[in-house]
Amino acid sequence: MTDFPTDDAVSDDLEATPTVDEATDAPAAVAEAGDAPAEDASETPAETADAPATPEPAPAAAAPVPTPGRIPLPKPPARRAAVTPIAPAPTASFGRVDADGTVSVREGDDWRVVGEYPDGTPDEALAYFERKYADLAGEVTLLEVRHRSGGASASDLRHTSQTVRGRVVGAATVGDLAALEARLDALDALLTEATAEEAQAQRQAVDAAIAERTALVERIEAIAARDPRSIQWKQTGTEVTELFAQWQNHQATGPRLPKSLGQQLWKRFRDARATLDKHRREFYSGLDEQHKSARDAKSRLVERAEALASRGEDGIGAYRTLLDEWKSAGRAGKKADDALWARFKAAGDALYAARGEREHADAEASKEKIEAKRALLVDAAAVAKEKDNTKARTLLTGIQRSWDDIGRVFPREAERALDDDLRKIEQALKAREDADWKSNNPETKARQNDMTSQLRDAIAGLEADLEKAKASKDKGAIAKATEALDARKAWLKALGG
Repeated sequence: MTDFPTDDAVSDDLEATPTVDEATDAPAAVAEAGDAPAEDASETPAETADAPATPEPAPAAAAPVPTPGRIPLPKPPARRAAVTPIAPAPTASFGRVDADGTVSVREGDDWRVVGEYPDGTPDEALAYFERKYADLAGEVTLLEVRHRSGGASASDLRHTSQTVRGRVVGAATVGDLAALEARLDALDALLTEATAEEAQAQRQAVDAAIAERTALVERIEAIAARDPRSIQWKQTGTEVTELFAQWQNHQATGPRLPKSLGQQLWKRFRDARATLDKHRREFYSGLDEQHKSARDAKSRLVERAEALASRGEDGIGAYRTLLDEWKSAGRAGKKADDALWARFKAAGDALYAARGEREHADAEASKEKIEAKRALLVDAAAVAKEKDNTKARTLLTGIQRSWDDIGRVFPREAERALDDDLRKIEQALKAREDADWKSNNPETKARQNDMTSQLRDAIAGLEADLEKAKASKDKGAIAKATEALDARKAWLKALGG
């Protein structure tokens, strides 16, 4: 019995399957996790620690510059249009350090204070804030590379771009911030176009997924609509299992459907499976009852057949009746049927074996009878040679009486062959007797003589008419009399006159 898969495997899949947006957030989240937060515009690194004892800090005491490690990039599935970065101007022209250690960045024609570095040289102060600018520039470059590689969705990159833009605007760094914003603007334009293309592709993918999922539902509903009595449940169970596996695979690997539509399709699929499962259980339940009833009936037939063994050959007729009942008892299941049939057949074989033993004994006893009948056939050959039908009949009658006295012989094939040979001799003699009767029948002879006399009289009259026609030289009368005369002579000849 084939069981269908349970609903447990997909009962929560409609809620658990991630959307395309949710599935592609992971790369962006990794990138965002690696983005260092921007420093406060008023950050003063010199104030974060106790002032050094000496007025001039040693160069070795300067904070180490963090060097970002190389980030492995995924292999691009499709190349996108490259974003041409704007070459930054030399950073020396974008920063200045006042005598009190205040650091400012040039934005257009204005200068904006980004921090203080009172305990270092002007070059050290500029280098510190230039490194912070390099970090932001690296983040923008990373976004451009990720877009060109096609490793993340455009919508994720747009979200990350907005985050990076928030750190670039008003950043406490020294460098060409306007160039970074221009690069972000160019990247955002490309990402906006790519996002629209992705949305269109997503809609098409969802439409195709709806069509495929609907086709699965319609197939299983068509199966559920069949007459349960005409369904081959073993094959149908395999087919439904395959449909369910396709549903699970489609749900796990395909795009997520709208929640309401997905639940509606799943409800139809689940209801069709439930209907098939109900019909299958009803079918096998009824089949079990039929098998039990047939098994009980055939068990009784086997017992009755086995009870005929004591009757030997005489029980064959009753056994054939039981065989007819066996055929109408129905199926009891393969194993039960095979076991019961083996017993039933063994009981019948015993009866037919008794007949075979009897026929063998009869055949042995019939050997002398067969030879005797063959000798009579040799004697019966004289019947055909006897010309006198009466004597031939007397000879054949004596042979037939001797034949009957010998009695039946076995096997049946030998008896049939001997009887056919004797029957041929009887039919040949009867044909001779019938022909003789037709030729010597008094009534036939009387009618024949009467017709012969009439024809002779007619011929005599026609000959006289012919002589008269010749005497008168009437060609028409001569031809007519000649034709009539020839016809009467032909009839007379046919009658033997």
